[in-house]
Amino acid sequence: MTADQTYFQTIRELYEQNTPRAHTFRYALLVFDVLTILFVIATSFTPRGMAVEVLDGVIGTIILADFVARIALSRKRLKSLLHIGTLADIVAIVSFLAPVAGEGLGFLRIFRTLRLLYTYQVLARLKADFKIVSRHADVLAAVINLGVFIFVMTGLVYETQYRSNPDIGNYADALYFTVTALTTTGFGDITLPGTTGRLISVAIMIVGVTLFLRLAQVLLRPEKVTYECPTCGLTRHDPDAVHCKHCGETLHIKTEGAT
Repeated sequence: MTADQTYFQTIRELYEQNTPRAHTFRYALLVFDVLTILFVIATSFTPRGMAVEVLDGVIGTIILADFVARIALSRKRLKSLLHIGTLADIVAIVSFLAPVAGEGLGFLRIFRTLRLLYTYQVLARLKADFKIVSRHADVLAAVINLGVFIFVMTGLVYETQYRSNPDIGNYADALYFTVTALTTTGFGDITLPGTTGRLISVAIMIVGVTLFLRLAQVLLRPEKVTYECPTCGLTRHDPDAVHCKHCGETLHIKTEGAT
């Protein structure tokens, strides 16, 4: 086996297999994504100096390496390239590696927050690793949906407003506006002027309120367990269900502590 084949097998193990090393690697990628978002937020409070530009280059290089590895392993590369997460990565790579500070391409930083989309893949991994995550997967998915939306819209508000809107000076201001718009509180101390600003505000209110209500619905509805009925395929049942409510089939739902 050549060195290239050994290297490729190692990459495939890290990204696709269920070994302890692979799990550690994928969780490390999650930590990296979270740190990347925190870096983007933190640098909105400080002037962009050489140190920030160097860190931009390091982060962009790591994302590029991750991108190349995933595309190389993909069995359907065209489909992978057209996936929203992949397209967001391409834009993020350009925004990190290109000298965009103060330039026209600065708006591409909006898409850096889309790295949070990979939390959906991590959720699937967590469901397989931890029973408590599997038990509350619907709640976690609703929280992630709302959280990703808030941070993406915060990035959009910041990047489109901080140059021209004196009320939006950093991510904290943009986050404050996003949350007040989402909750329809509307204190009025920060507004987004112009047609673009109004359209962003409308999108935040419509989509954000929908996601917020979805989270409330998941939190307040009776707890269900996931178990596919062998007859009709219904997957959500009461924890103590003996028969499927849809077709009457006898169920054998495993319960903790049962013998």
